[in-house]
Formats: sequence, C-alpha cells, structure tokens
Amino acid sequence: MSPEWFLADLQEKPDRLRALDLDGCWDFVTGAPAILLLGMGSSHYADQVVAARLRAAGITAVAELASSDMLPRVTAETLVIAVSASAGSVETLDAVRRLGVPFVALANNPGPLTGLAARTVWMQAGEERGGVACRSFQHTLILLLDLVRHLTGGTAVPVSATIEAVEHLLKTEDQWRPRLDELLLGPAGTHVVAPAHRISSALQSALMLREGPRLQAVGCESGDWSHVDVYLTKTTDYRMLLLAGSRWDDQLLDWTRQRGSTVVALGHEIPDAAYTLRHPHDDNDDVRLLTETLVAELLAARARGRG
Repeated sequence: MSPEWFLADLQEKPDRLRALDLDGCWDFVTGAPAILLLGMGSSHYADQVVAARLRAAGITAVAELASSDMLPRVTAETLVIAVSASAGSVETLDAVRRLGVPFVALANNPGPLTGLAARTVWMQAGEERGGVACRSFQHTLILLLDLVRHLTGGTAVPVSATIEAVEHLLKTEDQWRPRLDELLLGPAGTHVVAPAHRISSALQSALMLREGPRLQAVGCESGDWSHVDVYLTKTTDYRMLLLAGSRWDDQLLDWTRQRGSTVVALGHEIPDAAYTLRHPHDDNDDVRLLTETLVAELLAARARGRG
C-alpha cells in the first residue's frame, strides 16, 4: 500500500462518481428465480448488504464467500454475479469454475474473471494506485444497489447526494480528522459498529485500518455487539466509531456509558459521544452507506508509520 497514492485515490472519489454511468447497466437482467453473489473481502462485504436488500424485497438472493466449500446449488437460470475489482481473485475464479454455469462479472479491470464471464459490468472506478480497494468498493455498492432498483422498481441510487457528502468530508478533513485520530486510534485498537443493513461499512472501515497502516481494528453489527464485543469494554481502552442508525444503538450505548468507553458518532447526534461528525444528507441511509467508510479511509491514509 502506498499511503500517498491511497490518499490521492480518496481525493479522486468525487470526480470518479461524477463520471460513473449507470444507464442501462443491468438492462440485460429481465428477472431471475434466484441470485447468487460471490466475492472475497470488500466484495463480499458489499454483496452481503445487497443480498439482504433483495431478500427484503422478496427476491431469493444470497451472498457467499467464494472460498466456501458449500456453495449453493445453482441452475442455468440462476443469476450468478462474481465480484472482483481486480478480476483476478483466485477464490472467485475457483468458485465460478466449480459452479460451471454462465455468470456475470462485476469488475474494475480486465482479468481472468472477465475472460470467463458471459457478460461483464464494469465498476468504472479507475486505477487505484494506492493498491487499496476504496473507490472500487464504493462503486461496487452503487452498481449493486442499481441492480436492486432495476429489479424492484425502487428509487435511483443517490449518487449526486453522495458526491456532496464525500466532498464535504474531504474539504473539512482538517477540522475533524486530527480529533478522531486522537480519540479512535487507541492502544487496544479501533472498533467500528454499524447496523445490519449497513454492515459493509463497519467491516470495510475496519479493513481499511488493518490494510493501510496495519492497525488493530474490528467491525461489528450494532445489535450483535451486545453479545460479542461488549466484554472488551470492561478490560481494554475501548475506542468505538459508531456508524449510527440502528434501533439497537441505545442498548449498546448503555454499556459504553457504564464502562466509560470512548464513542465517536458518525451521522447522528449521540449525547454522550466524545465527538459527533455529521455530513450532508446523513439523514439518507443510502448516502450513509456510500459515504461513511471515507472517515476510516482518511484515518488510515494519514496514520502511516503507526502500525
């Protein structure tokens, strides 16, 4: 990872979003009895959120790690979408070969996966010179959300509002990032928590801190936090970035208040938070989903040499 190029990749997000063309991307999909989304890492994080949205809309859809030895049974009618920014993930290549049915590749670059695919949908994120899947992660989410829109007749993906939110965070970084650096990058690591419907944000944010400056970071779901992560608030210097908006936030915050944990809130006012960061359109859940990882990405890009 090149910190300088990683930061440049992040600063290029608004322009790449303006250049993104969603027109007709999924017109070839006229319906599917079932959808299987395959991927690894960031791709799988995005897949999980979109598969849940499709199921909530009554469409049979699952997201699977391509490395799984227990992939679902598929037919020629199943819409299989293999997601890999590099189009070279060996696990994803192995999965589509094992399935042996035509599939759609969602990729940022040509590679072995696109060579095997029946059709390719391009992420259009441009070259990520920092070596970190940051823009391609955001573009993956946008394109898959556009698939949901296409299949359900829902509203358009709020790309313009996302651009405004991203530009605001970039322009005001000097005002908030040093304080978040101080509050969140603790000796016992950083914990990022998000609602189930935006779980990709917590997982991707934590990954950025691990992949970039090699810092300890873990992502968790807001409700599940009280069952799996709460224990660490009693024994460690616990630092949390709360991507707010879950109906389980109050349960979580009751524990952090009792234990004196450090909580930074993003996207919603939390009275006991050590710091609250807002951005334009953070009352729109889709804008949050497409924007909030930028906070951890900027922390990661500036934290070089600490891990």
